[in-house]
Amino acid sequence: MISQKITKLIGEAMKVHDSVRLSTLRMLSSEFNYEKIKLQKELTETDEQNVIRKEARKRKDAIEALWQAQGKHDGIEERITLEQEELNILQEFLPPELSDEEVNQLISDSISQLNAKTIQDLGRVIAEVKLKSPGVDGSKVAEIVRSKLS
Repeated sequence: MISQKITKLIGEAMKVHDSVRLSTLRMLSSEFNYEKIKLQKELTETDEQNVIRKEARKRKDAIEALWQAQGKHDGIEERITLEQEELNILQEFLPPELSDEEVNQLISDSISQLNAKTIQDLGRVIAEVKLKSPGVDGSKVAEIVRSKLS
C-alpha cells in the first residue's frame, strides 16, 4: 500500500531534513486519512492513487495560476518552484502518464468500440477511456475526443 510506503518515507525525509519532501508526504498522509474517513473504509491502492492524482491536479492548477499572475506579485517564482517540487514528489507515486500517441490510440479504439459518431457521444467515449486508463487527464481526453467527433 502506498500509505505504508509514505509513512516510511516521512521518517527518511525527517532524517535528511528535506523540508519540502517532508511537508508534501505529511500532507499526502493527511489526505489519505481524510479520504478514509470520508469513505468510511480502508483505502485501496486505487483510492490512494485517486487522492494522489487529485493533489497533483491541485499543484498543476496552482502552477498555471501562478504563471498567469507572474509579474503582479513578488515571490511568484519561488512559489512556482515549490509547487513544481511538490508535484514531482507526488508523481513518484503514480504510474507513468500515457504518451500522446497512446492517448490518441486509446481514444480511437474507444470511438470504434462505441461506434461514436457525433459530439453527443462525448461523455460515453470519455467514460470508456477513463475506465481503460483511470490516470489519464480527463480534460486532455475531452479536447481530443471533441476534435475527432466534430
